[in-house]
Amino acid sequence: MAGPERPEEGTDPRRIRSIAVHREDVANALEATLRTDRRVVLRVTPLYSGRMRARIHSVDEGMPDGTSEGTSEARRSGPPSSGNDADASGGSIHVDPTDLVVDPPPYPEVDETAAEYPDADVETRRDRHAEAVESWRETVRGAVGGTVEVPVGRERGSRGDADGEDGSGDEPDGRRTHEVDVVALG
Repeated sequence: MAGPERPEEGTDPRRIRSIAVHREDVANALEATLRTDRRVVLRVTPLYSGRMRARIHSVDEGMPDGTSEGTSEARRSGPPSSGNDADASGGSIHVDPTDLVVDPPPYPEVDETAAEYPDADVETRRDRHAEAVESWRETVRGAVGGTVEVPVGRERGSRGDADGEDGSGDEPDGRRTHEVDVVALG
């Protein structure tokens, strides 16, 4: 049995010191979340250790376990939600791609690009918009890093200190979080 000073082997997210993410995965997840009705996250799955890998994952909140099993056809109702959460399928952690990017830029909209080139033909506008999107993706890839808060569960009874000895903090709704470093790959 694990005590408070020793997190449970493999299943306690407080064991995580850093998560590694591919820059391209973050850009893809953020673009999909902003441009579609899907919620695309970076998922960290147990068994947890000091260094973990987060991989792109499409979440279908309509399924009983909160996952889409990786299908690209996953749909959700309502706007994409921000924030990190643990899903119901065995304790995986979902990290919102906006939390992995320092000052994410706004996504270039087609109408904005067209307004910048009002006299251009359709093909030229398409080319300019493709350039704007690639510039956005390059900026996003270059801004991946920093730290991120991951959920570690809810407090039962008393909330405890605002910043526990284990580096975890309390959210106003009683959720416990743990700060980890983000390591950008690629």
